[in-house]
Amino acid sequence: MKIEFERLNHIMLCIPPGAEEAARAFYGGVLGLKELRETGYPLPNGAIWFAMGDIELHIRAEEPSEQSQRHPAFEVKNLDAAWEILEKNGIAIRQDSPIPDRKRFSFRDPFGNRIELIEMLA
Repeated sequence: MKIEFERLNHIMLCIPPGAEEAARAFYGGVLGLKELRETGYPLPNGAIWFAMGDIELHIRAEEPSEQSQRHPAFEVKNLDAAWEILEKNGIAIRQDSPIPDRKRFSFRDPFGNRIELIEMLA
């Protein structure tokens, strides 16, 4: 059994709390990215999402810490199998906040980097 990766889904970057409008001005204005405001559901944790080619850029406010929430998110075909593989290898798994069109969870690699795995629902 192996994890079947599809593609990079998104990258999440963090900004200081209160800098949301500055982030919109930079990513939407300066870089010209389209903000994804009509998702059909509220974005988790006050996130701001932008389209960046065929992937997304997610921006979220975060107090500085050693365990940043910055991460890449990879789409997989078999999220349940991925969970099982990671669990069998002693990797701690975190169930992330729900998003209606996807199943997801995250974990830390041996170096402290957060990695999210996603399976898109129909």
